[in-house]
Amino acid sequence: MKKHSFLAATAAILLIFGSTLACAQQANAAQVDGTITDNSKPIPGATVALINEETGRVYKNKTDQRGRFVALGIAYGNNYRVEITDAAGVSLFKNSNVIVGGEKGAAMEMNIDVANQGIKRPQTGKEMGAQEKPQRTSGQIAGVKDANARITKMNALIEQATTAMNARNWQEAVDPLQQLIALDPTNWQFYATLGNAQLNLSQYDQAVQTFDNGIRAAESNTTVDPKNPGSDPAKKKTGVAKMFTNQGNAYLNLHKNQEAVAAFTKAAALDPNPGNAYFNLCTTSYNTGNIEGALDFCNKAIQADPGRADAYFILGSLLIADTKTDKDGKTIAPPGTVENLNKYLELAPDGAHANDVKQMLARVGVKVETTYQKKN
Repeated sequence: MKKHSFLAATAAILLIFGSTLACAQQANAAQVDGTITDNSKPIPGATVALINEETGRVYKNKTDQRGRFVALGIAYGNNYRVEITDAAGVSLFKNSNVIVGGEKGAAMEMNIDVANQGIKRPQTGKEMGAQEKPQRTSGQIAGVKDANARITKMNALIEQATTAMNARNWQEAVDPLQQLIALDPTNWQFYATLGNAQLNLSQYDQAVQTFDNGIRAAESNTTVDPKNPGSDPAKKKTGVAKMFTNQGNAYLNLHKNQEAVAAFTKAAALDPNPGNAYFNLCTTSYNTGNIEGALDFCNKAIQADPGRADAYFILGSLLIADTKTDKDGKTIAPPGTVENLNKYLELAPDGAHANDVKQMLARVGVKVETTYQKKN
C-alpha cells in the first residue's frame, strides 16, 4: 500500500474585517456618562440632551432611579449644548460650548446639579456655572483633530485590506495591514490577517513571526471594551487558537515538524471546536511516522468532528498495517479497521482516497459498498 502524505488544512485563511472595521469606526465616538441631581438628590426620569451645534444632531438619554445616565456613540466635537428636562418636560438646565471627547477614547464624566446650575467634576475638573463656558485648550482641540484624522486613515486602510483579502490578492493586502499594525500595535486581528496573507504568499518565516506577535498582543491586552468585539475574551481565545493553527501550517511548510506539533497542541487546548487542530496533529504524526500519536489524535479529531472523512481514512490505513494471517490463510484485520474504512466511503464515496479504501477492504475480504444512502 502506498503511503499518502497529508498537509494540515489551513483554518480560516480569509479573515473578514467586519468587527475590526466596526471597532475602528467607533474609535472617534465618545461615551458620556454622569449623574443628574437637585441639591445632591438624584433626579430619575430626566432627559439629558446633547446637541451638536455644528451638525444639529441630538443625542437623548434618560436617567435611572439613581439619576445616572450613559450616552454611547457620541461624535467628538467642540461645540455641544447640554439641555436637561425633568420627567414632565420642564427645563432644568442649559449650557453651551461643551467639549465632548475623552482623552484616548476614555469616557467623559458629566455630573450636573441643577440646583446649582452647574456641572460637577466635568472633563476639565472645574466647577462650571450656567453661564460659564468650558475652557477649550489648543491641545484639546488638536487632540480631537488628530484622533479623527487617525481613525479616518485607519478606516481607509481597513477598507483597502478587506478588498484585497476578499479578492484573494494577498500581496495587495500586506502593505495596508502593516500600516494598520504600526498605527495600532495592540490589535491582534491585524496581525492574524497579515499572517494569513503571508501564509498564502508562501512567506512562511514572516508568517510565523507575525502570528507570534499577534498572539502576544492578544495575551498582553486583557482590557475588555464593549465597543471592540475583538476584546471579548471568548472571541480572542478562538482567534489565538486559529493563529496557533495557521502558525503550525507555516512550520509544516518550513519542515519544522516539532514546532508545528507544539503550535497545533496549543491550538487544540484553546479552540472550543478543536477538531481541526486534532486533525492537524493526526496528519503531522502520520506523516512523521508517529503511529501511536496519529492513532490518538485521529480518534480525538473524530470525537470533536465526526464528519471528518480523512480522519477515518488515516485510522483505517494505520490499523490495516497490523493485519495478520491466521493458520488457515485468512486475513485478520485489527478491530475498527473495516468500520473506519467504510465510514470514509460513507462520508466521501467519491473522495480522493475512495479507490485506496476499496482496495484495502478487498484485501481483508470485505464486500465493498459503492453507494451509501440514508435509510428511509
